[in-house]
Parts: sequence; C-alpha cells; structure tokens
Amino acid sequence: MRRPEALKPPSTLLARINLVHAASATVIALTSIAALAVFVIRPIEDRSADDEAGLVVLSAQTWVELPPQARLYFEIEMLQAHDLVITADIRELPAVTPGTRFHDLLEAKLSERLGEPVGLMASDDLLWANIPMGGHLLQVGFSAKREDVRPLYVLAVVVVVAAALFAVGSAYLVRRMARPLSKAAAAVKSFRGTQGFEALPEEGPTELVALATSFNAMARDVSELLANRTTLLAGVSHDLRTPLTRMRFALELLPDDVPGDLVERFERNLAAMDELIANALRFARGTREPSRVVDFREYLGGVVSAAGDNVPVRWHGEPGHWNIATDAFRRVVANLVQNAQQHGGIARLVVESATDLVVHVVDCGPGIPTADRERVFQPFYRLDASRQPATGGSGLGLAIVHQLCQAHGWRVRIDSGPQGGVDASVTMPRESRAPTVREAR
Repeated sequence: MRRPEALKPPSTLLARINLVHAASATVIALTSIAALAVFVIRPIEDRSADDEAGLVVLSAQTWVELPPQARLYFEIEMLQAHDLVITADIRELPAVTPGTRFHDLLEAKLSERLGEPVGLMASDDLLWANIPMGGHLLQVGFSAKREDVRPLYVLAVVVVVAAALFAVGSAYLVRRMARPLSKAAAAVKSFRGTQGFEALPEEGPTELVALATSFNAMARDVSELLANRTTLLAGVSHDLRTPLTRMRFALELLPDDVPGDLVERFERNLAAMDELIANALRFARGTREPSRVVDFREYLGGVVSAAGDNVPVRWHGEPGHWNIATDAFRRVVANLVQNAQQHGGIARLVVESATDLVVHVVDCGPGIPTADRERVFQPFYRLDASRQPATGGSGLGLAIVHQLCQAHGWRVRIDSGPQGGVDASVTMPRESRAPTVREAR
C-alpha cells in the first residue's frame, strides 16, 4: 500500500529538522501553557476576582456607614484612587455575556461575600453590580481591565516565538551540516574511479570527519585498484600479442599439404583471440580522454557513417554544440549499433535534445528480459550461451559502453523499444551543453 503524498516526510534535511522542531515547539508550548494555566493563571484569576469582590463589598459597606455629607467625598476618592463608581441611583443595565471565566468567578465571590446571588452588568466600559448593604441598594461600577487574561494569546505568542527561534537555529545548524554533506555528495557523484580526485576536507564535527576520511580512503583504494587492473591487463595484452604474432608466422610457414580449412579455422581463432584481447584492454583502460566542443549533428553523422551503413537517424530538436569526449562517445555508439545489428538485425538512431541530450539506439530484435537489463553491462555476461563470435560475441561490448559512460558522467540504460526489441539510450546531462555565442553574451 502506497503512502499518500501528504503523509510523505519532507525530502530535505532542513525541512525535516524544521518539522521535528515545529512538533517539539508545539508540544513544549502546549505543556507550558497548561502548566501556566493550572499553576499560575487560574490562581491569579481566583485571587484577582476575590480581591475585586472584597474591594466592592468593603467600599459599599464604608459608604453605608459614612454620614450622608461625607459620602460624596468618599465617592470621589474611590473613583480617583480605585476607578470605582458608587451610586445609589439604580439603573437598568444589560447583563454581561455569560461564559467568561473572570465574570463567573467575580459573580461567585460577590455572591459568597453577600450571601445572596449577585449578577454583573456592563455599561460605559465598566462592570456593574447591585450591592445590597445595610438597608441600601447601591450600584457599584468598576474597571473591566482585569478580565484581559488570554491564555490562547499566550499560547500563540509562545508558539510563534519558539517556532521562529527553532527555525533560525535549525537553519544555522543545517547550513553548517549541509555544506560538507553537499560537498561529499558532489564528490561521490563526480568520482569515476580515476586518479587525481579532489579529496574531501577532513574537518568539522566528528561524524563528518569520519565520513570524509572513509570516503577519501575508499577513493584512493578504488583508484589504485583500477590503475593496477589497467596496468595488469595492458601487460597481459602486450605479452599475449607476441605469441599470437608468432602463431601467425607459424601458420604462414606451414607446408602446402596442410588442409586449407584447418588453416582457416586457426586464422579465425587467432582473429577472435586478438579481438578479445583488444576488447579486454579497452574495458580495463576505460578512458581519460579530455572533452571538447563539437557540433553534435555533424559529429554524430561521422560517427554513424563509421559505425555502419544504412543506419538512419531521426532528430527531435536541434542539438547545437556539446562538450564531449569524442572518441569515447564514438566507441559507445559503435558498440551499441554493433550490438543492435548483431542481435536485432537492424538499428536506427533517435536523438532528443529538449533538455538533456539523449541518443537512442533502437532495434527490432527479440529484446532483453527486464531481469537481465542491468546484468548485460557486466563483463562477459551474455544472454546467448554460445561463445561463437557470430552469435555470442566477446561479452565486453556493453561492459565497455557502461564503463565509458560512467567515466564521463553519461547515463546508459536499456528499455523495450516502441515496436519491441531493445531501446538502448545514452543520456548526456544538460550541463555538458556548450553555450552558443548569444548565450555566452
């Protein structure tokens, strides 16, 4: 069962760390707000409502106990000092909207102190309560500012600030981590097993130093292994060609009474051995050929002419100029065309240049099973069990193609052709395209 796209984790390291930090910040903020509400905000609200109720009841009680001529001065004093309005003129005022915690607490505290239910009203930006005291009914108004305790606002502020801090911190950390990781990824991608690779700097955190050290050691070992293999096979090839030459001389010196068909079989075997040695040497050496800029349409025309007669080419787009290793690419195309003609009977080329440059070599043969499409690039692996050159070949043609493509950063793959058979494609990345004069300007 495939995972829905929306549930897939982010692809970049920065996005993943930010996601983890965002979840962590949310949990921390929710926990902090819950603890703040239970242990700080709720007790403060309760204390504030009790203090407000006590001040209202005490002010009403004092007003009742004062002589009538002193009550006006007391009202002025309470208004100036405590924003408290006391009046014996009772007005019909609208009740406050129910559901506010502070209002509910204040009504409960007033009712508790007075021994009877007391409701709150709202008018003139004040809260009002009718207070029965000493045979009088007073209407007391007081400021509503103490109700502005907003836990959700606190939660929003904490989440936003925490998320911003986490984002800045993770961006800084990821940038410091991603830079050496990007260098390591680029080095791994560009490493072709040749000498002279650019070693990664062994600096930074311990894990990155270990990664760089391991990669540098591996790259040196692989480079030395390939160099030793090239030297070994080149020496073996040179040493084998000497006895082959002697065997040819011996064939020329055979008496005339030796049957001609026997001599012909020996000559064919010697030619096959010579071709096998040549292919093995090409496979071992790969290529260190430098690239150069060519007009690809003109260049491919020469490659196709040299690869074989009657190989049609169909163009999709104008390729322009590309920076390629010409001899290596010629060998790749020649081997693919030869393989197509050998097993498919006929070969044709299709060139696409919309973004990357893709050269398809298509045949109409029996095709290659999906399970074998990667294996055919291995040395000496053949679908045909025969070892006859006319049917099985040497088993190195596609291996040479694969190694040359790896050495120059090209991609080779085998798919089914549009009408059956094989579609062997070589893709040259867009970065290899040479800019035109207009683009260079």
